[in-house]
Amino acid sequence: MKLSKLFSQEKPTLSFEVFPPKTSDFFQSVEQAALEIASLSPDYMSVTYGAGGGRSRFTVDIAKEIERVGNTTALAHLTCVTSTKEDVREKLLELREAGIENILALRGDIPKEGDYPLRKDYRYACELIREIREFGDFCIGGACYPEGHTEAKSLEEDIANIGIKVEAGCEFLTTQMFFNNDILYDYIDKLHKKGIFVPVVAGIMPITNARQIYRSCELSGTVLPKRFIKIAERYGDNPAAMKQAGIAYATEQIIDLYANGVKNVHVYSMNKPDVARIIKNNLSEIIRG
Repeated sequence: MKLSKLFSQEKPTLSFEVFPPKTSDFFQSVEQAALEIASLSPDYMSVTYGAGGGRSRFTVDIAKEIERVGNTTALAHLTCVTSTKEDVREKLLELREAGIENILALRGDIPKEGDYPLRKDYRYACELIREIREFGDFCIGGACYPEGHTEAKSLEEDIANIGIKVEAGCEFLTTQMFFNNDILYDYIDKLHKKGIFVPVVAGIMPITNARQIYRSCELSGTVLPKRFIKIAERYGDNPAAMKQAGIAYATEQIIDLYANGVKNVHVYSMNKPDVARIIKNNLSEIIRG
């Protein structure tokens, strides 16, 4: 199913994200985790592309298994900053042949010098979106940043860039993780004032390891509210307690989002079926209808 059709429905959606393995040695374990999450019957699952496209050869394989075996709609990530036009066209042909109908089109992080070659074919995600649209027959999503992209001079400039993505063919937006729902509500209001009305999917990250979050927030520009900082300080040295608290915090965020009319939620589940299962169970009656 194309996600544009899913998002046109009134019911709330819940989806999960997985990332492919770095090497073939771990393919089977990642595939198993992905299919376990698929068994929870999410509305769809996304499969990331990896830094510099380094895991790209596994993205299509995992997405294909999610659809074929897991009977779940897959959203394949595609980045372009280290790709040539030939690379992208080859990947689009591969996705089409695999029956994948949905792509999250991303520029990708600028690689550190020496990590991956930086190509000149694409500078911005909007160029990739335009190319996918011209290729035809994909539902195209893009990323957005409720607190502003770290490279943008201002939130206003970043929102203007979102408008360019939508004009290029972006049909929905998935947010960077955030921990204060008011930030998202304000962001959506700003999008609407600029005439941007494509569906916005709220990206929620259940924090189960406090040590990882500070580095992630530094890279993404995400601000941690004091309430969450206190949770991390209190339970960060107790893995079981931090996991429980992190899932509870994420669940509370999601309930509040649904209650305030944000009906599409995407959970960055990090290949953890147990985390996905608990969150799905916590929301079982809420998402039923």
